[in-house]
Amino acid sequence: MPTTTRAAVVESGGAPFTLSDVVLDAPGPHEALVRMVATGLCHTDLGVASGGLPFPLPGVLGHEGAGVVEAVGSAVTGVTPGDHVLLSFTSCGDCRNCRGGHPAYCATWLPLNLLGGSRADGTHTISRGGQALGGHFFGQSSFAERALADERSLVKVDPDVPLESIAPLGCGVQTGVGAVWNVLKPDTGSTVVVLGAGAVGLSAVMAAALTPATRIVAVDRVAERLSLATELGATHTVDTSGTDLAPALAEITGGQGADGVVETTGNVGVLRQGVDALAARGTLVVVGAPPFGTEVALDVNGLLGGKRIVGLTLGDSETQTMIPALVRLVKDGRLPLHRLIGTYPFGDIDRAVQDMRSGKTIKPVLMF
Repeated sequence: MPTTTRAAVVESGGAPFTLSDVVLDAPGPHEALVRMVATGLCHTDLGVASGGLPFPLPGVLGHEGAGVVEAVGSAVTGVTPGDHVLLSFTSCGDCRNCRGGHPAYCATWLPLNLLGGSRADGTHTISRGGQALGGHFFGQSSFAERALADERSLVKVDPDVPLESIAPLGCGVQTGVGAVWNVLKPDTGSTVVVLGAGAVGLSAVMAAALTPATRIVAVDRVAERLSLATELGATHTVDTSGTDLAPALAEITGGQGADGVVETTGNVGVLRQGVDALAARGTLVVVGAPPFGTEVALDVNGLLGGKRIVGLTLGDSETQTMIPALVRLVKDGRLPLHRLIGTYPFGDIDRAVQDMRSGKTIKPVLMF
């Protein structure tokens, strides 16, 4: 049976989120109806809402959902009604990358998650007044009291962990953690530099603190975020509002450069500085996403010392393994995610957006 629920709808690019009654389609064979408890607000949501990506609007966004399963489709085997779940990205499950444990690089990732607005077969999951809305965002569209989610978006989690404390694991946190654990894989005594101390960057700092890296350097222009980075595990900080990055990193590393850099800002000037700061055989992970078509100039000869530049989507995570591990670290107090979170009633979504844009809140989480 279709389900009527309340959702935050973006009517057109640049328009605010407005609460509206919408109708969810009945769950398909590989879908589940989830009662949302909490959902994180991510810069990707804001970028799409601004009209910066060709997602079909009016539509319902949201891709860091957490809730309780209410109903499942006929072919769903991984969850049952009553299970606590986190919602993350979806994938086809059949292409080479999905079968190889890299679903974030699914052959159909963009239409399934970011651009399509509908199921793979073109049918819509959300409507209003008989008119289809853009939905199926990251296989979930979780800015709603109930979400119709792909089975491959669902991860069953420990019911003893409050869902509002782990909702951001679905995107931002696993991205920052995965940049460190799945790509950089720091060796004993290595130096990791994190450019940008937002939710993704601070997640990378926390992840690096759980590795054998000796130096963990957080870089930002906001002193309060750098102070928090220190509390979360950074051994050094650089405030670029008053300090040049290159000489500061040279001093911290004794002129050797960084073994690993995580670039989260989406600023190509910062990315270039990060590449230049790499040690021989060092790796920079590109996480921050500027507008499509953005290019960056690099010194080709500077790369010949074995430097690597690696693009990253969603931490290159296999969610069924990564997310439960992160939940356990949160539960045990080893991943203090609560230090980043500020909670808001769902009806205050626009205030959450404003606080995120102003920097007042690092990771807003909407509560239902």
